[in-house]
Amino acid sequence: MRIDIVTLFPEVFGPLHSSIPARAQDKGALELHLHWLRNFGIGKHKQVDDSPCGGGPGMVLKCEPFFHCLEQLPPSSERLVVYPTPQGRPFTQEHALELAGHPHLVFLCGHYEGVDQRVRDQLVDREYSIGDYVLSSGELSTMVIADAVIRLLPGVIKEESYQQDSFFQGILDHPHYTKPADFQGHKVPEVLLSGHHERIEVWRKERAEEQTRRVRPDLLNTIVSPEPSSGKDQLYRKT
Repeated sequence: MRIDIVTLFPEVFGPLHSSIPARAQDKGALELHLHWLRNFGIGKHKQVDDSPCGGGPGMVLKCEPFFHCLEQLPPSSERLVVYPTPQGRPFTQEHALELAGHPHLVFLCGHYEGVDQRVRDQLVDREYSIGDYVLSSGELSTMVIADAVIRLLPGVIKEESYQQDSFFQGILDHPHYTKPADFQGHKVPEVLLSGHHERIEVWRKERAEEQTRRVRPDLLNTIVSPEPSSGKDQLYRKT
């Protein structure tokens, strides 16, 4: 996968050069390119923003720098342009899976009052929000979305590692423990030390459903359990 990020602040993208994103690049699964929007600014001062038409507070990022920047990218019929914005649809694990299937993603990072609407109308294919709140700029939300996508690329991490993640099966993840078995009187649940894999799997699924019911009961509206006679403690997504 190739990811291009158009930003006023390329220096903040250190997290995409470490940990799992760095592993993805080392393995050749990811090609990451950062583009400083100022390089495509207008005039000798490289202007990238202006006051809003019609008046009002704040500044708006101009359309020309974004168009000029994308014109410099390698032409691709498979390119998908993503704009993180509080006005977008809520970003979910399903969206991360869908984006991971695209060979070329371009992220446009907004700032101030956002970008000229013509950028969104003419260049953007997907608009996502990472929550019902407002950040100072789009760099953080771009990193969140990009990281969620990168970890799903083939060969970056083992599939079984992310298939038990929260939301992958529609509910939250179960609790995790490691050694020591007893820390200051706080013990690992005995079932996890039993070596009985079927009982462990049942316990994990029960705890996952319990955690989801307590913290995110809305997610359970998309889950159904099998009939008791099935003999399996499995949760399924409603279709």
